[in-house]
Amino acid sequence: MDPISQGTVGAAFAQSSANKTNIVKIGLIGFLAGLAPDLDVLIRSESDPILFLEYHRQFSHSLFFIPFGSLIVALFIFPFVKGSMTLKIVYIACFLGYATHGLLDACTSYGTLLFWPFSNERVTWNNISIVDPLFTIPILIFIGIAIKTKKKLFSFFAIGWIIFYLSLGFIQYERTLSAAFKLSQSRGHNAERMTLKPSFGNLILWKSIYQYKDSFYVDAIRTVQSTTWCLGNSIRIFDYQSHLPNLDRDSQQSKDIERFRWFSQNYLGYDKEKKLVTDIRYSMIPNQIVPMWGLLIDDQKGLNEHAFWWTSRDLDEDQLNLFKDMLIGKNCGSLK
Repeated sequence: MDPISQGTVGAAFAQSSANKTNIVKIGLIGFLAGLAPDLDVLIRSESDPILFLEYHRQFSHSLFFIPFGSLIVALFIFPFVKGSMTLKIVYIACFLGYATHGLLDACTSYGTLLFWPFSNERVTWNNISIVDPLFTIPILIFIGIAIKTKKKLFSFFAIGWIIFYLSLGFIQYERTLSAAFKLSQSRGHNAERMTLKPSFGNLILWKSIYQYKDSFYVDAIRTVQSTTWCLGNSIRIFDYQSHLPNLDRDSQQSKDIERFRWFSQNYLGYDKEKKLVTDIRYSMIPNQIVPMWGLLIDDQKGLNEHAFWWTSRDLDEDQLNLFKDMLIGKNCGSLK
C-alpha cells in the first residue's frame, strides 16, 4: 500500500505495546518500522530497467524476514532513544510495526512474496486498493487521540478498524466474485481464471478480469446493496507468434517478457500500436484496458539489449468524470 498507510498501520500496532510515558515515541518507532520494508525500492539497475520488479515486495516483505528486518530497524533506532527505553522495548515496537507491512501489501493486487525464500508465488488477496483514504484516515485519527490522551485504548480502536475494513474488503470481494461469474456466464463464457481488484480508493467499484479461450475480458462491477456492471473491453492474450513473431526467443527482451509475465501473474496483453507488452490488471479506469505500465519491445535490438520500461498514469478530466459516474452507478446495467 501507500507509505502513509503502511506507516500508520505500523504505528497503531506498535502503540498497543506502549505505556503513558512512551506512547509518542513507540508510535513513531512503529511508523518507521512500518515503512522500512519498502526500502527495497532502492534496489535498481541502470542497465536492467525491470530489476526493481523482482526485488520490490520480495525478501524484505517475507514473513520469514520479519525478525531480522525488525532487528535491523531496532538497532538503527536504539541509539536515538536509549536514554528512555531498552533495546527490548524498541525491538518489540519495531517487530509489531514491521510485521504489518508484508501482510498489508498482500491485501492488494500488486503481489507480495510472503513466503520467500521457500516460494516465489506473488500473494494477492485483492481486498483493498493500493491507496484508500477511507481505510487510512480513521486510523490516523485514532492514533492522534491516543497520543493526545496518552491512552493506548485508542490504538486498539485503530486496530479494530483495520480488521473491520479488511474484513469488509473480503466480503465485498466474494460478492463481486459471484457477480463476475454471473456476468461471464451471461455471455456464454466458462471463465478459465478470474481476478478482481478494487478500484482506486474504495471497496464499491471493482475491476473484473477473466480469461476465456485466447482473450481476457475486462469489466467494472459495482457492489453496494445490489450489484451492477459497467461493460468493458476484451483483448487477446499476449502470444509471441501472433504479436512478436520476429523476436528472437533467446534474446534479452524475450527474457524480460518472461520476467514481466511472472510479475503480472501471467495477465499479459499487447498494444500493437505502441509495440507494448502490457499488464492488464492495471488501468486508471476499471472497465478499460488502457495500460499503466509495460515493456516496449523493439525486435531490431541486439540479442543482449533489455526491453524499455514504460509507464503512464495520465488521467484527464473526462476519464475522472467517467470514474465518478461509475462509482455512483451511473450508466451501469443490472445483473439479472
